[in-house]
Amino acid sequence: MDDNAYVGLLLIGDPHLEGRQPGFRKDDYPNVILDKLAWCLDYAAEHRLLPAILGDLFDKPRDNPNWMLVRLLTLLRSEVIGLYGNHDVHYNPELTPDDSLSLLVTSGRIRLVSEESPWQGLIGGRHVVVGGASYRQKIPKSYTPAALENSPGDPLVVWLTHHDILIPGYDEGRIKPREIAGVDLVINGHIHRRLADVPAGKTLWLTPGNISRRSRSDANREHLPSVLRVDISADAYELQYVAIPHQPFDEVFHEAVAESASRDEASAFVSGLAELQSRRTASGAGLMEFLAQNLTQFEPDVADEIMNLTREVTDAESN
Repeated sequence: MDDNAYVGLLLIGDPHLEGRQPGFRKDDYPNVILDKLAWCLDYAAEHRLLPAILGDLFDKPRDNPNWMLVRLLTLLRSEVIGLYGNHDVHYNPELTPDDSLSLLVTSGRIRLVSEESPWQGLIGGRHVVVGGASYRQKIPKSYTPAALENSPGDPLVVWLTHHDILIPGYDEGRIKPREIAGVDLVINGHIHRRLADVPAGKTLWLTPGNISRRSRSDANREHLPSVLRVDISADAYELQYVAIPHQPFDEVFHEAVAESASRDEASAFVSGLAELQSRRTASGAGLMEFLAQNLTQFEPDVADEIMNLTREVTDAESN
């Protein structure tokens, strides 16, 4: 699509594609999450929006199944920009040829944006610049975009990030939102749920959250999988969250395992394990939670041996 044909941006938060079942989900996650990404790309094409992925396209940086990569090569036919996140790289703050995302970048399916290599063009008749700071890359203190030939008026500058931003509701944040001279919008991935917008001078910081719910938690129960749409005109922009088709929380996740067994009821412990067997997950998440609640009824040496064996089994299944 010619860049002047775009009328806005579509921000896609942290898909976390993977070939196995995460956490306590009971659906066919690998295909469900690919279908959600496909829906996002179709929506962007239908509404003439430039799609941008906010990092963590993959949950595991390497050894992703070939069928998934083949489907991605088919899905990513139109222009897509984005970042790499911490899950896209393997023990390294930089993308390497061994990481799955490199295949998509090298084949031209995704263009990574940065301060040195921003996307720029006309969107909605306005000069728009989309820069970015991937995982552990520095967020600039100010930015002056290069001039665009025949550019009408002042540019709209959007910065994509994948960082621990200190936003109300996310206590793990380390970077405090601040005004960045020359930047209008900072749109951050990495944080898995939507949080309130934070204005800092002339810079607005946004946290759209993920396009899916990966974990069973109260926060995720309230999270509405969606994308952030930014419609752009000659002198303004409009923000809108668009819900992605999804199933009710209780249809996506297994219920929590029944209460922990009492110290003198070994049979309850066995019953709990049987329940887990019926709803087991590839990551062993439910099993680890159950054991943490129940192993205090055993002698320390026995409890330690059970945990060691559990880790060996779950680690082997994940490799």
